[in-house]
Amino acid sequence: MTVVALDLEGVLVPEIWISFAEKTGLEELKRTTRDEPDYRKLMNYRIDILKRENLKLKDIQETIASIRPLEGAKEFLDELRQSAQVVILSDTFEEFAKPLMKQLGWPTIFCNSLSVSADGTIEDIRMRQEEGKLRAVEAFRSIGFYTFAAGDSYNDLKMIRKADAGCLFRAPENILDENPDLRIFERYDEFLSYIKENIK
Repeated sequence: MTVVALDLEGVLVPEIWISFAEKTGLEELKRTTRDEPDYRKLMNYRIDILKRENLKLKDIQETIASIRPLEGAKEFLDELRQSAQVVILSDTFEEFAKPLMKQLGWPTIFCNSLSVSADGTIEDIRMRQEEGKLRAVEAFRSIGFYTFAAGDSYNDLKMIRKADAGCLFRAPENILDENPDLRIFERYDEFLSYIKENIK
């Protein structure tokens, strides 16, 4: 049996922080894991900006409520789930993910959570586990699952390389340039076909 581990943002839904940056006009919030390999450093940077601008969790959640999955993402996911067990491995947060999971048909997601003060200020992140994507793929393999992993950012590379097979999906040029050995797909139909070729 195969477990397919997918990243969420950039693969199935738009980047939440880019959407929020566009809504608020804060260009500096467009920095994502496609740009910064150190996730904790990136989140500390984001939290500092939120505090400076007096932006609360509810402000981000209002933006998330308007986000829709990428065109074709749900259909891709529905078809893939007929052929393999699919788990979304994301560094996003429980407080962000629920409305997006509803639109995608409630797939399984492993993600992190936030430490939020009484007034809605995001104070810190609560990582489920450091390098959680990598550790999840290692765990699936340790109990006998053949694994396939895919994503688009720096924080996906370790899980892709640890999996039995994997690829990039709609990754930016800097990721491609640094990882020329990894296959890259831009369309869901080609992506789905490649995953199915690697399912055992």
